[in-house]
Amino acid sequence: MQWTDRIRQVKIILVMAAVLIAVASLLVSHFLVRDLSKEERNKMEVWAQALRTLNEADETTDLSLVLSVLAGNNTIPVIVLNAEGGIDDYRNIEDTLQMASYARRMIRAGDTISIGSQLVCYDESIMLKRLSAWPYVQLGIVLIFVVIAIFALLSSKRAEQNKVWVGLSKETAHQLGTPVSSLMAWVEMLKEQYPDDDLLPEMDKDVKWLQLIAERFSKIGSVPEPVEASMNEVLTHVVDYMDRRTSSQVRMVCHLPDHEVKVKMNASLFEWVIENLCKNAVDAMEGKGTITLTLREENAASLSSRPSSLVVVEVQDTGKGIRKKDLKNVFTPGFTTKKRGWGLGLSLARRIIEEYHHGRIFVKQSEVGKGTTFCVEMKK
Repeated sequence: MQWTDRIRQVKIILVMAAVLIAVASLLVSHFLVRDLSKEERNKMEVWAQALRTLNEADETTDLSLVLSVLAGNNTIPVIVLNAEGGIDDYRNIEDTLQMASYARRMIRAGDTISIGSQLVCYDESIMLKRLSAWPYVQLGIVLIFVVIAIFALLSSKRAEQNKVWVGLSKETAHQLGTPVSSLMAWVEMLKEQYPDDDLLPEMDKDVKWLQLIAERFSKIGSVPEPVEASMNEVLTHVVDYMDRRTSSQVRMVCHLPDHEVKVKMNASLFEWVIENLCKNAVDAMEGKGTITLTLREENAASLSSRPSSLVVVEVQDTGKGIRKKDLKNVFTPGFTTKKRGWGLGLSLARRIIEEYHHGRIFVKQSEVGKGTTFCVEMKK
């Protein structure tokens, strides 16, 4: 959980840094745009005064400075309207066909200066508009940076978790190998000495089950080759296994279709997923209740023209249910509501279903005090 807390802290710091940068950028840009807007207003007042002087000039007036001021405006769009609303002059406007509507927008914005019978309408320069938009561009860049950084952190976390899972699984399989082999040898010796003992077949089943568990752990980290297998048989094996290893107060119910459903999968790993869901259900029911396994086929929406179908397996229990605030975390590594749990079972189950079988596992329904239904979907 320390790594999870560290990632959460880093994400909070990154988000806070992005917010501070965005706020600072917006404030600086706001003050800068405000000052430049005042400066452009002052320039337009000087330009309007120069236009007034030009209109009132006679033969003796020196117009060299006036013409210089008027010609010096190369950035601010200007439209000069007469008393009738007609256009007397304009500058720095590319779309001359829309000047009338452009002038009305300037008037509505209050960007006008009256000089006698004429009205000087002006707009912000291109540079000022770009400067006004720049903080939002910068904000977008910062947000993209934060998203990429968080994604990189999560990817790093996921890669580290994968290495831990694979290493732990391989080491577990290796450590189980020697004692399981010895147990198999001892069982064979006992069979020779006590061929009529009724307990030996059960011991043999348990040893073989230990061998199967070691085999499952050894396959974690490598991509197993899917082989067509019967989903009916897989669920039947799980029900038989759970019936023998749970109390009589736990009732196992299995609803299977009349026909056999075959799916390409690694039967050993998939069976482990269903077992894990059933064991969690037993814990949630505190050793008393009903677990219902349901197998069915459904039509699936496909982008191709060929119809496809889904194989759906549901594991429903009558346990204590999952709180709504915990639903999003049930598959998170390390999350558990058990006092002695590691919080790896469901996360490993999701890895097996999604990465190895390209399927989907999720909580279909859960209500506190009534039970939970997990659903596994796989393409047929």
